[in-house]
Amino acid sequence: MFIENKALFDEVKEAVTNIWKRLEASDMEKRIKELEVKTQESDFWNDNKAAEKTFAELNRLKEGYYPWQELYKEVLDTEELMDMYSSEDDMELQKEMEAQISALDEKYRPLKLKTLLDGKFDKNNMFLTIHAGAGGTEACDWASMLLRMYLRWCERHKFKADVIDILEDEGGIKSATVKVTGAYAFGYLKGEAGVHRLVRISPFDAAKRRHTSFTSVYASPEIDDDIEIELKPEDYRLDTYRAGGAGGQHVNKTDSAVRITHYATGIVVQCQNERSQLMNKDVAFKMLRSKLYEYYKKKQEEEHQKDAIAKSDIAWGSQIRSYVFQPYTLVKDNRTKVEAGNINAVMDGDIDAFIEAYLNWSKEQEQ
Repeated sequence: MFIENKALFDEVKEAVTNIWKRLEASDMEKRIKELEVKTQESDFWNDNKAAEKTFAELNRLKEGYYPWQELYKEVLDTEELMDMYSSEDDMELQKEMEAQISALDEKYRPLKLKTLLDGKFDKNNMFLTIHAGAGGTEACDWASMLLRMYLRWCERHKFKADVIDILEDEGGIKSATVKVTGAYAFGYLKGEAGVHRLVRISPFDAAKRRHTSFTSVYASPEIDDDIEIELKPEDYRLDTYRAGGAGGQHVNKTDSAVRITHYATGIVVQCQNERSQLMNKDVAFKMLRSKLYEYYKKKQEEEHQKDAIAKSDIAWGSQIRSYVFQPYTLVKDNRTKVEAGNINAVMDGDIDAFIEAYLNWSKEQEQ
């Protein structure tokens, strides 16, 4: 039986086999069993925080082990069927086998992508902050377009996205911070950090001239409480204020908004989305710890890799991606060179190709 995508099957089989053999030789399954036993102990829930961490680790290990075990078994079953029917000349059977190979590939691709998410905080929730650049209404509209793009991506991938702070403008937003909750949220979206460039005929220009706008995106992981980020009361100023703005479906207005200013770095975070001042304060401190971690990590990288192009600063004018609406439609990532012609799909959250390409590119830069 002739199989058109036999080469694809061989590629998937080799990759899956190599990864599964490494997992099988690791202590991962042993650790899963240990944690499962631990969750059955009578005093397990005496410390809720420790119990939640244990469950988080257990779920992460299971997600990284059992899907590969299942996929490896499916690869072997498919290979067995191919050998069994190799002498058959049945078109329906051929189509069935080719569909099965395509299904294997569809399962393999997202699992492979997760193997690239091995950074220290890749598995964590994250904060995504968007700032409109110079350009008034046009720039604020561009920032709101990017915010919608990321919210749609989160919706597509079943991530919880909460807009915890937003500064609105007549034409859009000046800034917004989104907390993205879900496994590997930071790992998937960390590559979105940088300057995003828009080229289009502005709907706000009566002369219909072409405008270029810039918006910066900042990504940082939510840092666990056991990560050492020292914060003394004299290091920051905490202000409370009444939440305001134009409102909207993403903002729950409260009377207990919190703003924290970190003196040494100038980092300012604020939260107005929660129901109480205490809850807003808790989220704001998590944001501050997150941004401080990224700030000091970046300073360390600058010190040790001042000449590394791949580690260059996220500076105004050094855009990572361009979105061109006129005179043609094209989205192009300046790092990976990946392009997409369907700009409407991209703005509706279809950015998976850019995310996957960045993760592969980033891994190559490390080698």
